[in-house]
Amino acid sequence: MEYLLGMDIGTTNQKALLVAASGEIVASASRKNQLIHPGPNMVEQDPDQWWRNTVEILQELARSVGQEQLRRVRAVCVSSQTVTLLPVDRDGNALMNALIWMDGRSGDELGQVLDRVGREAFISIVGGRPDVVFLPGKLRWFAKNKPRLLEKTKWFLQANGYVNLKLTGRASLDLDQASRTQCYDLAGRCWSRTIGNAIGVELDELLPKPSAVTDIIGHVTEDAAALTGLAAGTPVVAGCCDAMASLCAIGIKKPGQAGESSGTSSLVFVGASSPSATNVPVVARPCPVKGVPYVFDAPINATGGAIKWFLDNMAGEQLLQERQAGGDVYARMNEMAARSAPGANGLLFLPYLHGERAPLWNSAARGMLIGLTTDTTQEDMARAVFEGTAFALRHVVETIRETGTEVSSLRITGGGARSVEWARIKADVLQLPVELMDGVSGDVPLGDALIAGQAVGLGELSDRVLKPVRVLEPDLKARPVYDEMYGLFRSVYEKLVPEQKRLEEFKRR
Repeated sequence: MEYLLGMDIGTTNQKALLVAASGEIVASASRKNQLIHPGPNMVEQDPDQWWRNTVEILQELARSVGQEQLRRVRAVCVSSQTVTLLPVDRDGNALMNALIWMDGRSGDELGQVLDRVGREAFISIVGGRPDVVFLPGKLRWFAKNKPRLLEKTKWFLQANGYVNLKLTGRASLDLDQASRTQCYDLAGRCWSRTIGNAIGVELDELLPKPSAVTDIIGHVTEDAAALTGLAAGTPVVAGCCDAMASLCAIGIKKPGQAGESSGTSSLVFVGASSPSATNVPVVARPCPVKGVPYVFDAPINATGGAIKWFLDNMAGEQLLQERQAGGDVYARMNEMAARSAPGANGLLFLPYLHGERAPLWNSAARGMLIGLTTDTTQEDMARAVFEGTAFALRHVVETIRETGTEVSSLRITGGGARSVEWARIKADVLQLPVELMDGVSGDVPLGDALIAGQAVGLGELSDRVLKPVRVLEPDLKARPVYDEMYGLFRSVYEKLVPEQKRLEEFKRR
């Protein structure tokens, strides 16, 4: 038996799966990653903990399946959270803790970069709205505040790049994460000299040349083999960010297919045959999936999170008691929503409880319940929450359609795939067939294993692993109701944008 190893370095958890070439998941192991908060808006992680966790996870897998089995791994692929700033010296040693995506200390520095480049020019180059999540502000902060460390820096790496360096002795950066750094010129497919000049660094010298996600960037060294139990010479694949690995674990096979990785928040993917413009709200990026040259990926802030909010705050004493007794309150919410008709008795919910990312990119957006009357029931509220999150999903889909990309179906993975009523509403709101996937699909390390398989010629593995368990067809009779409600959903938000911003300012005061 031969195996593939997929591992994801998440923000709080690091997990690996050992997958047989037949498609069976043989073993898994995980470790926690700790967050470090050295000051206001500062969030760091110890990169050597990522490597220690990697070693411990692989040793646990060896104990689980046997050392000889682990040595039969055909290829390794590691994905990670993104975007991270981690400087390493020429010997591969980390020079400081990594500033992870949550770190917000570089707001002033990002503003300086934007002043030099121009906001619209910046967006046109990088294909995204500027934010401290990404590298330009962080690099500018590092150059200003750590000049001595900058002199010692050979490379800036991502989290998976650091583990790959420890495994192979080679510095690398995958094209997926390169395209998300906001230092990469999407149209020119190179590090942006304009943005590098605005930061004050030579990006070509400090960031590795990007490798395709499925490229083999090196092989496990003798030293790494002795620590991990992997066989020396095992191929190591470039990898990608966690979102792209999740896409690979959904099973999208051709342009027009869409996927939603549905949890507290959602990641929405749509396969495309060509790149998009770089200044649109949702941008198509190169995709490692065979048959899908490009993919739109769009994060929605509060989907499952909106449902949890409803259950925590709006569901009533009876449901609260049932929850405390260990009952399935999510099933009860499905039942409640099903007892209200499409349109939720004229109740409209906007799910912007944490602001919104795609396609609004507005941190001041706020959640709203519009249309409350004395006739409004809990059932109406439950349905309105389901419908509001489906309208947010439709907004993403229609934004992508405006680029000329067709959307033909939707696959749902994660916790959202367990709610049939919610999925049925999405089918009706989108007027698309919805495929519900099993609990394995969408798991990030599984996507990594599938990428590893593709790199060594086992690309058909996904067909054996990823299959829908149920298909829901849209109800054509619901279309007029949801078209009208969706129009109101868009109109209410747009008319109240100034007031939402004023409310956010009031709350801050």
